[in-house]
Amino acid sequence: MQALPAAPAPAPQRQMLVGTSLAVVAIVMLTGSMLAIWALQRREALDTVGTWMPDGVTVPEVPTNVMLLAFIGICVFGQWAVWSAKRNDRGHTVLALGCTVLVALLVINAQAFVYYRMELAIADGTYAVMFYALTGLFMLLMILGIVFTTVAAFRYIGGRSGDQEILVSHAIYWYAMAALFAAIWFLVYVTK
Repeated sequence: MQALPAAPAPAPQRQMLVGTSLAVVAIVMLTGSMLAIWALQRREALDTVGTWMPDGVTVPEVPTNVMLLAFIGICVFGQWAVWSAKRNDRGHTVLALGCTVLVALLVINAQAFVYYRMELAIADGTYAVMFYALTGLFMLLMILGIVFTTVAAFRYIGGRSGDQEILVSHAIYWYAMAALFAAIWFLVYVTK
């Protein structure tokens, strides 16, 4: 009596890519709605009071521009990690993930410097509340991105070098964060 052959392996479901894509869509919707409220509050303040920013508050433009430019590096490093992993280049993959974390930390540091230089209390009106809500959300997303990068690095270092889906998801996350920051940069830091 002969047994039936084993069933073929199931097709990959790509749960990580689907999950990351859904999370990115939710983050984009949340940030987009907050930016829409920012624009509405700004327009109403300009129509009624004539000014949006509190007196004496200036946004330091150099660190905000540096943050925007830093996302070019984050995206390049994220894609470098994917490229290196597909070629089984373990050293460059880990280096790219480490550089991603480093530049993300630099972005967080620049945002903290902006907070320090603005000397804006959260109770200083609608502008302050909206400013800290938007930039605080983005700081949280940056911290989550650093955690995501760390998890991806440890999974790759730990021997799952054949699973490159997490690195692709990692790159997608950082691409979305770069696009979101470009919108935040324009509405919050440039148009003021």
